[in-house]
Amino acid sequence: MTTVAPAAPTSRAHPDHPGYKWLALSNTTLGVLMATMNSSIVLISLPAIFRGIGINPLEPGNISYLLWMIMGYMLVTAVLVVTLGRFGDMYGRARIYNAGFAVFTVASVALALDPFSGGAGALWLILIRVVQGVGGAMLMANATAILTDAFPAERRGFAIGTNSVAAIGGSFIGLLVGGVLSEVDWRLVFWVSVPFGVLGTIWAYKTLRDPAGRREHKIDWWGNLTFGLGLILLLVGVIYAIQPYGGHAEGWTNPFVLGCLIGGVVVLAIFCVVETRVTQPMFHLELFRIRAFTFGLVATLMSALSRGGLQFMLIIWLQGIWLPLHGYEYEQTPLWSAIYMLPLTIGFLVSAPISGVLSDRFGARLFATGGLVIVALTFVGLLILPTDFSYWWFAAILLVNGIGSGLFISPNMTGIMNSLPADQRGAGSGMMSTLQNSGMALSIGIFFSMLIAGLASSMPTALLGGLTAQNVPAPVAEQVAALPPVGTLFAAFLGYNPMAEILGPTVLGALPPENAATLVGKQFFPDLVTGAFHDGLVVVFAVAIAVSLVGAVASLFRGAKYVHGQDAVEPAEGDPATLALPAPTVSEAPTTAPSGVSTAAMLSSSDTEGAFSTAGPGGPRGGDTGAAAVLTGRVSTADGRPVGATLTATDSGGTQIGRARTDSEGAFTLRARPGTALLICSASGYAPRAETVTIGVGGTRHDVVLESSTRPAPTPIAGS
Repeated sequence: MTTVAPAAPTSRAHPDHPGYKWLALSNTTLGVLMATMNSSIVLISLPAIFRGIGINPLEPGNISYLLWMIMGYMLVTAVLVVTLGRFGDMYGRARIYNAGFAVFTVASVALALDPFSGGAGALWLILIRVVQGVGGAMLMANATAILTDAFPAERRGFAIGTNSVAAIGGSFIGLLVGGVLSEVDWRLVFWVSVPFGVLGTIWAYKTLRDPAGRREHKIDWWGNLTFGLGLILLLVGVIYAIQPYGGHAEGWTNPFVLGCLIGGVVVLAIFCVVETRVTQPMFHLELFRIRAFTFGLVATLMSALSRGGLQFMLIIWLQGIWLPLHGYEYEQTPLWSAIYMLPLTIGFLVSAPISGVLSDRFGARLFATGGLVIVALTFVGLLILPTDFSYWWFAAILLVNGIGSGLFISPNMTGIMNSLPADQRGAGSGMMSTLQNSGMALSIGIFFSMLIAGLASSMPTALLGGLTAQNVPAPVAEQVAALPPVGTLFAAFLGYNPMAEILGPTVLGALPPENAATLVGKQFFPDLVTGAFHDGLVVVFAVAIAVSLVGAVASLFRGAKYVHGQDAVEPAEGDPATLALPAPTVSEAPTTAPSGVSTAAMLSSSDTEGAFSTAGPGGPRGGDTGAAAVLTGRVSTADGRPVGATLTATDSGGTQIGRARTDSEGAFTLRARPGTALLICSASGYAPRAETVTIGVGGTRHDVVLESSTRPAPTPIAGS
């Protein structure tokens, strides 16, 4: 007989330690803050970056450099987060996350040390940004899953809400930091991430750990290939659709663009077929049978589509129209546009943590649905706001928009992660991040195209009349008026004076001084295009309203509060939010059982974390056609720490009628024949516990508390 010592106290860096969850929260918050801040810090610093490497991004041949600097990072993260989230499920979320911190930091150093200038310098930055995007995808794909592992269900909303605040707050902090640092030296824009990256990398490797019980999987190479290729084709098609083609203001008729878009859809359809044929798919499509998961993802995509283009449109609105009209120099507009958009950040920072905490108690549906309705109403406000608005009305609308976004994002993310089995959280988190990132990239392309379409109908006439009135020669004025609006919009977006860039010193130098001064003044361009710009905004915000309302409807249909492995809270009658997934194949290999239980009766589930627990093939007992009942609960120590345990239900004759294992939070779901049963709970290092329970068809909850013991521990069950 072997004596087992009491379980040793766990270290603070161990997943079972009560303080571990705070280490996980603080480190993942730093990670997502760094990743999102880096994205926006580059966005606001592009004029300084391109001046630093000696390239004019507004020249026709250089627009591709500009687009890839903006969109390349988003594209890479959108494509890889599902794959890297799945790798987290396979090899450990903390391990992949830790590697992401290191990759991101090394890439930041390489960006700051760009040794080239001109086109070669731009290509270096774009390629290293792709590498940095790989590191960012590792961080984003696994941060939420790490938090879900570390926090119990009743505290996840708070944790994910805090993480969401860092993610959204980081995008606005990046605008401010980039605006300041780029005025000093463009390389500081990349250096600023390095100390945080070094700190985060060391901290993550020393503190973050994965719960025990991970198992090896085969890599779904065909699934990874088809998913990545399909998404790349779609996003590349959208990026090049923004550029002019064949005399058109946009490139939607470009055969290359059409080929990318159609090919992307076809390849993603092939991906769906592949995932139904492989034994260990990259993403389990049957998860879409979970109502809370599916409708949560639809709401995520709709929110990203409406929110992603918003920031882009607001920056162009402020930098190209409103700030110059109110006396700001074009060179100052990037920094001041970030400052004037602060109410959006403040609203989010206030509402996201509160809604996260409240959703832990009341579920996600009320807050997420209400948040998207509020967002849609703020788009109505922006729609009726005049182009030259009173700032305080604008600030109030942004504040309410931020509050609505905060009400939606934290509860929605929590609801999605709560609905997933423990061993699918990495893939689920990756899919959520994919929809967020691809939705943001798609919305920038789609909204920008809509804005260009609105400008293309009326801007040429306005430019022709305005330029000839300032004595610009008619042939030059006609040539400028025929230019695609994309160059003019990018000039405003980057803080350049559009007229100075378009006309150039040769034309301006030949004009009377008063006319030249008027053309490059703060008022000329904004006054000229205000009407055309508003026509484009009307289309953009009308679509944003529709998309937000679609997301609100999807969120409404997510069902009542649902945590996988537990009973739904106040489910509506017939509500399939807790739809059970198919049971996995069950091994019938004999195992050593606790005393008093038939060894031959013990069956080992293929799921190591109890996500799809079942008693055996064909129902609660092999060949038993009786109705199955469900017993749910949680196994923990007296102080609330989760315990990895095996639970066995036996009838009065000692025959097993059901079996389950707990997941990483101690939760279990055991299916068996209804009636009275003896529930035996065993775990290494703890005294076995036997209790009589009644298992009901409608679902019964029973929690078990284990105590440390020096008595012999049961031999581990195969597969546990």
